[in-house]
Amino acid sequence: MHRLDVIVAWAFVAGLWFAIIFVAIATWSLAPSSAARIVLLIGGAVVLLFNTAAIVAMLRHYREDRDFMYGLDIKFLDAARAKRKGM
Repeated sequence: MHRLDVIVAWAFVAGLWFAIIFVAIATWSLAPSSAARIVLLIGGAVVLLFNTAAIVAMLRHYREDRDFMYGLDIKFLDAARAKRKGM
């Protein structure tokens, strides 16, 4: 489960990067001036930087608390499976 969560988190980061870059390219000619383009590029870069840093921090905490978090999931999945078998 942990490995899948890590893969999904990195896929989200890659998707975010592709989306921001695509929007920057697609709307480049719509910016009224080169100053506006620079402001928009800086804003996009800040969004990418902070979101990527947040995902990296989240994954670090997942790794530290993996046994606790996924242990609870496994416990509840086992309980649900036992309840279904008992019916």
